[in-house]
Amino acid sequence: MTQLVQNLVLGLLLGGVYALVAAGLTLIFGVMRVINIAHGALLILAAFLAYSLWDGLGIDPLLAILVTSPAIGALGWVIHQVVVAPIRTAPMASTVLLTFGLALVLEAAMGTVWGNTSTAIRPAYVDESFRFAGLFLPKAQVYGGVVAVVVLMALVLVLARTWLGRAIRAAAVNPSGAELVGVRVPSVAALVFALGVAAAGAGGAIVGVLYPFVPGSHYQWIARLLAIVVLGGMGSINGAVLGAVMFGVAEMLTAAWSPQWATAVPYAIVFVVLLVRPQGLLGSRLREDAVPT
Repeated sequence: MTQLVQNLVLGLLLGGVYALVAAGLTLIFGVMRVINIAHGALLILAAFLAYSLWDGLGIDPLLAILVTSPAIGALGWVIHQVVVAPIRTAPMASTVLLTFGLALVLEAAMGTVWGNTSTAIRPAYVDESFRFAGLFLPKAQVYGGVVAVVVLMALVLVLARTWLGRAIRAAAVNPSGAELVGVRVPSVAALVFALGVAAAGAGGAIVGVLYPFVPGSHYQWIARLLAIVVLGGMGSINGAVLGAVMFGVAEMLTAAWSPQWATAVPYAIVFVVLLVRPQGLLGSRLREDAVPT
């Protein structure tokens, strides 16, 4: 029973990290209807930035979030203005191909700067654990999960309690109506893209502590994040959080009892859920007879 509780706690902490990054991806889709395949590459770029700050300046990678998140967010704003905005109203397949190409460019750039060898961020506490009621909880997972939840809550508060959040919700639900009441939807879209990838910037610093990474690791991460977003429902932040927690718990429990199935079981859960509910757990069913304008 103790082992089960320990794995559940670790799964919840891992789910918090997944939720932070997946929330940024689903936010971009919810407002812009853009599937950002480069999200994983931006995550790994943030991990490399956190590594450089830790290795060169001795800055704790979790504190480095104060640098990686705004830096990646600013890069996201530039990417939107230069690359995404000109084709934002194009068919979704165009933006998928565009952001996939961007991911490849970022991968090549990271390989040039940092090389293609495995990199890991290992602060002093990475080999330490908390001991409580018979549980052994690695400090890296605990710190990373708690920081991820705090940053995610800050993102949710921005969306729920600020003018920007109201403008984002209006642009997502009814762009034409939002324009009528003074919301500049193109500007909101740029801010949403920046905010979404800033979440990846925060998540990347945490991921760098939890997992080794190389420039090509973004393939693994975008597959995981897309599965979480689809499981929760495209465009739903609450769905992304729910999907991330389910994914993290399933992954951790499977790794504990049957490691060879640790990768497959979470995706199998996604497959089963989508057979029953194609729009995801908290997603809305889209009308197939509607023609986008």
